[in-house]
Amino acid sequence: MAQGALPGFRDFYPEQFAERAYITGVWRDVARRFAFVEYDGPPLEALELYTRKSGDEIVGQLYTFTDKGGREVALRPEMTPTLARMVAGKANALRKPVRWFSVPQLFRYERQQRGRLREHFQLNVDIIGEPSVSADAELLGVAIEIMRELGLSADDVRARVSDRRLLRAILTTLGVSEEQTPAVFGVVDKLERQPRAVSQEKLAAAGMSEEAIDTLLSLMTGVTLDALEARFPSSPEIVERLADFRRYFEHLERLAVRDWVTIDLTIVRGLAYYTGIVFELFDARGEMRAICGGGRYDTLLSSLGGVDLPALGFGMGDVVLADLLRDRGYLQEHAPVMQPDFWVASETDALRGDVISVATLLRRAGAAVEYALREQSLSKQRKASHSAGATYFVTLPADFETSHRVGVDAFAETATPTLAALLGEDAPTIERLVTTIRANPQILSSTL
Repeated sequence: MAQGALPGFRDFYPEQFAERAYITGVWRDVARRFAFVEYDGPPLEALELYTRKSGDEIVGQLYTFTDKGGREVALRPEMTPTLARMVAGKANALRKPVRWFSVPQLFRYERQQRGRLREHFQLNVDIIGEPSVSADAELLGVAIEIMRELGLSADDVRARVSDRRLLRAILTTLGVSEEQTPAVFGVVDKLERQPRAVSQEKLAAAGMSEEAIDTLLSLMTGVTLDALEARFPSSPEIVERLADFRRYFEHLERLAVRDWVTIDLTIVRGLAYYTGIVFELFDARGEMRAICGGGRYDTLLSSLGGVDLPALGFGMGDVVLADLLRDRGYLQEHAPVMQPDFWVASETDALRGDVISVATLLRRAGAAVEYALREQSLSKQRKASHSAGATYFVTLPADFETSHRVGVDAFAETATPTLAALLGEDAPTIERLVTTIRANPQILSSTL
């Protein structure tokens, strides 16, 4: 018998599942506040969907096999190709711009390390059918608002943004040809992960002159829009891209997230289909992998389904984000394992059926309710309710069938006002208890 999950895969015991549920709950809440609607697709797709546009790195990490019908298939390593396929299938019928999000489980066979496993859950947020930079700003606004909702600040997380069109225009000015550009992009993407001398050697091998290499590398740290404008005043394409960037930052200012954002031309995103503004979110201490990444992919839909629509999106995985929140101490506070609101017991075994009926009434009022599934003494049930973490202990007295009254003891009550204050009596009728719960759902820890 297997002793545990496969390497790179996770078991989610209640404690770990509570953390995951908290994170995905915030994802969904913020996405819906930005008026995105949820969708999903199949976890298994045709292999060709990924080999066309995902890039060599992802293709080499696919979980792929031939199914019983002889089809070459793969577990989804990312969601964007599925989204593109789905939108292309109903492009004419969809309201534009499309504002969709999903929370799929994704699979890649890669080397395990902190922040990277072979499966993870990921929030995908996409806008399709809108070419303006206001959409790019809106997208980054969603990602940063999630950070804020999770309790993080601009001191914890930084958004680093770039524009592949701007970098391509700069490379053209430096004499880099269209054929050389992909190789140069690959080096720029890894600048922070390899020694400068190695990057210089690879750029030279890609055909760049020593002067062009020095100029390019000087733009990779601490660059500003003003500095770029001063360096390249005679390039119409660079000037145009910088004007777009200025409008982008104006929108970010209005979205109240500008102070989270830094220009960083090393951010190019490794996937082959990105075409415009791109971004990644990192922890400010620089101790972890990217929390989130995305950007504009205007040509992907046409390459997959023949539908020419501008598009952009991002993905945010649960692994790095959970590590960051755990390191900052946020998960322990916000992701407790759900515990029962009420434990129901009786003073006599003859009322066991009434215990079940009362539990049903409380559950239908919205409460999480537990009771002993076999006969136990009242003292043992009290111990069991403490062990379960119940907030209230409801006791049916011997005369319950005639009085309909119950005793309610609070074990770990945190709500204000308290249930006792709301009830105004020590032994309310079950009808009054149910009515009070329905009118005051804030007293239920299971709904928090």
